[in-house]
Amino acid sequence: MQQQAYKNIVAAALAEDVGFGDRTTASIFTAQEGEGFIVTREAGVVAGLQVAAEVFAQVNPEVHFQTELADGDSIEPGDKLAFLAGPLAGILTGERVALNFLQRLSGIATATRDAVERVAGSGATVTDTRKTTPGLRVLEKYAVRAGGGENHRFNLFDMVLIKDNHIRGAGSISAAVRRVKQRCGFTVKIEVEAGTLKEVQEALQCGVDVIMLDNMRTEEMSAAVHLINKKALVEASGGITREKLAAVASTGVDLISLGYLTYAAGALDFALQIGG
Repeated sequence: MQQQAYKNIVAAALAEDVGFGDRTTASIFTAQEGEGFIVTREAGVVAGLQVAAEVFAQVNPEVHFQTELADGDSIEPGDKLAFLAGPLAGILTGERVALNFLQRLSGIATATRDAVERVAGSGATVTDTRKTTPGLRVLEKYAVRAGGGENHRFNLFDMVLIKDNHIRGAGSISAAVRRVKQRCGFTVKIEVEAGTLKEVQEALQCGVDVIMLDNMRTEEMSAAVHLINKKALVEASGGITREKLAAVASTGVDLISLGYLTYAAGALDFALQIGG
């Protein structure tokens, strides 16, 4: 992930938390130096180390931040993620913002790794959705990749995804696809949401690239995969929990998109320990 992708996000987070200054730290410390480690209290997958490093770099460039692990690594309670040394004021002022980024992104990476492992061997790819925290999408989608998943479209411009409300407004799948092809031409991939086998058949007849099976039972998914017969990529979406992942993957779908990776992932518990 390029630094420019998160530099402004970090600046905004620091402006929110630090404001005009850290009253507590500034009152206690002046030029004192110190060192410490960021450690994990939970098992999982780490993500966001470079973002945490950027926090301290913006607070005080004299703070030395050395990673002990890499994003995507598995971690166990007590593991050291990074070593910090330098002005104590800078370390303590940046502590909470850095930990907030780490705990959020590592929670997403951990949830993603769990999902990927549950479908291992099936051939299905786990992807995220656009159900992300406003302003943090680039980081949250990065965390999904760190956990071993793939990104679905990043924004509305990336590709065409015709959903149920588009279909209702246009009158039918065929009408919606026809309008898209007239406007966008042949260079843009088109995905259509289908909730029934009849809608799957209609989408197939329109020659779309991806068909999303929305909130279907696994038996219906299997029938849809058979009907599509590799004429389009098949995505399963809607109401898929951790417990249902293996069954969904066994239907033969190509993609499984999971909103919970970003909107419902828990945060891992990290701490900064001064003095090692």
